[in-house]
Amino acid sequence: MTVTIRPATPQDAALILRFIRELAEFEREPDAVKATEEGLRHALFGERSAEAVIAEQEGKPMGFALFFHNFSTWTGRKGLYLEDLYVTPEARGSGVGTALLRHLAGIALDRGCGRFEWAVLDWNTPAIDFYTAMGAESLDEWRIRRVTGEALAKLADRG
Repeated sequence: MTVTIRPATPQDAALILRFIRELAEFEREPDAVKATEEGLRHALFGERSAEAVIAEQEGKPMGFALFFHNFSTWTGRKGLYLEDLYVTPEARGSGVGTALLRHLAGIALDRGCGRFEWAVLDWNTPAIDFYTAMGAESLDEWRIRRVTGEALAKLADRG
């Protein structure tokens, strides 16, 4: 089946939220999703802090990718950061994930990005193997650090 990738529209907010919830379930964090349709609509189509694309087969949505630009001081160029890539269980292995990654790689090149990067959970061996087969290298010496909620307020000396 042919995979079509299209830019998300404001009307896709519910679909994107559904995919995010399905991804959170897969990643064993079903209660972690705080996003709303309205919030996604604002972030993606109002302030445009991120972008999303929808993958379809025969007009049926089968996955999505949500991404944004970051910046590398080492390359002196912007990069493309993939926040989420999700393919529905029934579409896995059918080329949807490959089509999404190839599409985003093309966006990165078209926009002059020096890098295209993302994170993957260490237990998600199928995804790790897929990304490796697509040419992605693992940066095992790097560790992601995160500050949220009360810790963020405390760090900002506001709590």
